[in-house]
Amino acid sequence: MVMTAGLLLMAALVIVPFTLASARHVVARSGHPAWLSRRLSARSRSGELGLGATATEEFHAFLNANKRVQIEQRQARLVLRDDDHAGAPPRTGVDLDGGTAVIPPRR
Repeated sequence: MVMTAGLLLMAALVIVPFTLASARHVVARSGHPAWLSRRLSARSRSGELGLGATATEEFHAFLNANKRVQIEQRQARLVLRDDDHAGAPPRTGVDLDGGTAVIPPRR
């Protein structure tokens, strides 16, 4: 009885989502039916991960501690500032007091 419950739990947590993700991939790649393909390939406005990707990552983190570290590093990187003046002189810039703008040529 316990073994059956364990197998059902494994099926619910692994096999069913994998089958649904595979079906989603086939529909998105083939484009048929068109309305479902458009719906599945739509991105969120905020650019965040979808619910399925988040759930998959959390399940992966539950099984593998290294994934938890990766998720936490990604969240920390979103919070940190990204300054352009990291020691090198700026290539572009606008001097409002002097009335000049520096724009490098395209390469």
